[in-house]
Amino acid sequence: MIKYFTNNFSVTNLQKKPSRKSEIVTQMIYGESFSILKKYNKWLKVKIKEDNYKGYIQRKNYLEYLKPSHKINKLKARIYKSPNKKIKINELTFGSKIKIVDRKKQFYKFAKGWIEKNDVSLISFKEKNYFRKINIFKNTRYKWGGKSFKGIDCSALIQIFLNFNNKYCPRDAKDQLKYFKKNIKLIDIKKNDIIYWKGHVAVALNSKKLIHAYGPMKKTVIMAIDQTIKRINKTANLKVIGIKRL
Repeated sequence: MIKYFTNNFSVTNLQKKPSRKSEIVTQMIYGESFSILKKYNKWLKVKIKEDNYKGYIQRKNYLEYLKPSHKINKLKARIYKSPNKKIKINELTFGSKIKIVDRKKQFYKFAKGWIEKNDVSLISFKEKNYFRKINIFKNTRYKWGGKSFKGIDCSALIQIFLNFNNKYCPRDAKDQLKYFKKNIKLIDIKKNDIIYWKGHVAVALNSKKLIHAYGPMKKTVIMAIDQTIKRINKTANLKVIGIKRL
């Protein structure tokens, strides 16, 4: 039986190699879980439970697997020392998962402190519209491998909203393209369709506009679909290779 551990840090980087100088390939946000594939001196080779992604994390005091009860439903939720707003000790990003152990008025207690009740949803909660809140990431800094309000990349923007709604989604754009089966033509595009280029992905907000974490603009932006397709073709010589409907 596989033994799992839970990431109990706001964000944990997964590196391509066991070195802090190595490329960050993805991140684990608070409450995501992993199994250990191999142990090194200061590093662990791990596989993330949620998406089977492999990489290296620094050895720290991670928790044994903790089954979460709630998840963060806003861009960033403040963590307080007490069930009041006097002393902020940390912040958790959207989609982070926690296990509630106590309640007091409008606050919930979990392993790291107290959080406002309105900042979390039950772990079983699902939106009918998976991407309803995606605009909360508008203007968030672009970060290769990032998955949080401090920095996010294009495929993570898709993944975290599907994961939040308890739907499996691969981490990388190339794997998402293979995983989602329903193909759509550009002329038929509508809200929530997912547009893929080689190494890039965006979500349609409607038939005219999309949102994406866009490296050249260094942030998550809303743009016209036609304009984006032309721009990526002109600057990167890449054409749309697939449009998927969930």
